[in-house]
Amino acid sequence: QVQLVESGGGLVQPGVSLRLSCAASGGTFKGDAVGWFRQAPGKEREFVSAISWSGSPVVYSDSVKGRFTTSRDNAKNTVYLQIKSLQVEDTAVYYCASGPIRAVVSGTASNWGQGTQVTVSS
Repeated sequence: QVQLVESGGGLVQPGVSLRLSCAASGGTFKGDAVGWFRQAPGKEREFVSAISWSGSPVVYSDSVKGRFTTSRDNAKNTVYLQIKSLQVEDTAVYYCASGPIRAVVSGTASNWGQGTQVTVSS
């Protein structure tokens, strides 16, 4: 399996925007869908969004719809998660996962990255 590497997290103030990246290291996504998940302290992992290999469709959880945008550049083997107007409640470790889209959306995909921490604080 290709290794997934997330990046772009950090400590940011409320209201700013951030773009996370999920790169396929040592290979390509090979037609796979890619999903984003997050896990806040003391909470279960939560589905955020998923994008198919072609870039459409893209699905979002209701909790992030309108502020989060997922896109991909297959030539760069990278998937992006753009987050606007970050809120304290967005503080979490953000993970990406790849595989068939149903597995990705259900959280049962077998290939996961190590995560990138996003902390929103004033």
